[in-house]
Amino acid sequence: MENELLDILKGLGLTEKESKVYLACTEIGTAVVSEIANKAKINRVTAYDILDKLKSKGVVSHFTKKKTKYFNCTNPEALLEVFEKRTNDLRVSLPKFKRLTGETNHPRVRYFEGLEGIKAIYADSLTSKTEILNFSNSEEIRKQWPNYDNEYVEKRAKKKIPLKGICPNDKAGEIVHSQDKKYLREFRLIEPEQFKFTNEINIYDDKVSIISFKDELIGMIIESSEIANSQRAIFNMCWQFSEAMKSLDIKDRLLKPLSDKELSEGLKKEIEEVKEAKKETPESNLSLF
Repeated sequence: MENELLDILKGLGLTEKESKVYLACTEIGTAVVSEIANKAKINRVTAYDILDKLKSKGVVSHFTKKKTKYFNCTNPEALLEVFEKRTNDLRVSLPKFKRLTGETNHPRVRYFEGLEGIKAIYADSLTSKTEILNFSNSEEIRKQWPNYDNEYVEKRAKKKIPLKGICPNDKAGEIVHSQDKKYLREFRLIEPEQFKFTNEINIYDDKVSIISFKDELIGMIIESSEIANSQRAIFNMCWQFSEAMKSLDIKDRLLKPLSDKELSEGLKKEIEEVKEAKKETPESNLSLF
């Protein structure tokens, strides 16, 4: 029986001598060091050191009475709670250990500042093995980076990395959209009031880059397959929405009531057309006789 209990305690992380002292203390109950040492069959000094170690582990307590120290052990249930807590602590810390070995999916985030930092973000996307999905504002980026087309867009097209993007339907957006075929991309333009977007998001491989052009130039690259896939799903939903908006705009124009001005101008036009038709049609005297 004793050997079996010793093996269990050693399996919990106690040394052989610590296990013997714990069992002796448990069997005797409250006792002084010499009694515990005799029961465990180890010398007194060693027993004292071991009891101090067990006390630091939370499985032994002591009190002093008339300048003599008395030790007692926690009951087995309390011992189980101590080691369960340690197991839980290890379980909570597992992601940190996995992160050290590169086994975790914890996102890797890199931050960049200034124009050169922003250029570094775009340079990273030139390594993409997948199509780049893009939310952008064509005007904002070119304000901050005038040579953007020469220094990035042409390089991307030369590397044959396709891009699919959504941007505001403004003057800059129209110019960019007109050159889609030349630069291996497909843009969809959405009315600015429907698409208030001043920064840029690029989704490629297992990365998502986010760049802000307002106030200060800052950006980041988030490296996570889970986050990248979620952003792809969001982009695809927006892409479908942008196509649906085209049909909706046409339907709205057809169903929208005419204004008073439009009604007045339409009526005038019809009257003029009737007058012209009368001029072109020769009058004939019709008679019943």
